[in-house]
Amino acid sequence: MGRVSLAQAQENRRRVVATASRMFREKGTAVSVADLMKAAGLTHGGFYKQFASKEDLVDEAIAHAFAEQAAHSAVALEDHEAHEAARRTLIEDYLSVWHRDHAGEGCPVSGFAADLGREPDQAARARHVYIDGVRNRAARLATGDDDGMAQFCTMVGALVLARATRGNPLSEELLEAARTALTESGTGQSEPQQRTD
Repeated sequence: MGRVSLAQAQENRRRVVATASRMFREKGTAVSVADLMKAAGLTHGGFYKQFASKEDLVDEAIAHAFAEQAAHSAVALEDHEAHEAARRTLIEDYLSVWHRDHAGEGCPVSGFAADLGREPDQAARARHVYIDGVRNRAARLATGDDDGMAQFCTMVGALVLARATRGNPLSEELLEAARTALTESGTGQSEPQQRTD
């Protein structure tokens, strides 16, 4: 069996990182190296020729997910003339049934949150990429004096809960409730209720 060319080795590494990014968001970082390499169409033994450890791959997979998201976000923002239209589109897309059901292609903030919360060493390694990703996504929701952080927390929380309750009508209710709360007043802050008594 001949040696793999440099170009092929780089392509294999890219494929493993992209596959890991998707699988880790979908199934968590507990996915085995063997399953990951099989999904990438490569042999298990090839993993350690490419990566020093699984933790290194997790770091790269997180960075890849955020870079992929940033590229997609930039295109989406250029398609809208007004910030409010872009903000509403972001909310609608984020709190959609499609996003709920496609975690592997979805937001890395919600996709990696549980694993980073459980694995403090991994969180420390990936912290700067993750924190920047949270801040950048929240900034896209900012309106006036609102920095978008509470809005983004609402979106992530609703998505995580909707995924956990998938298969029950409550799942769609959670997505709809968050969409309504975030789009009714333009900032996610409820308007004061008028008393009728």
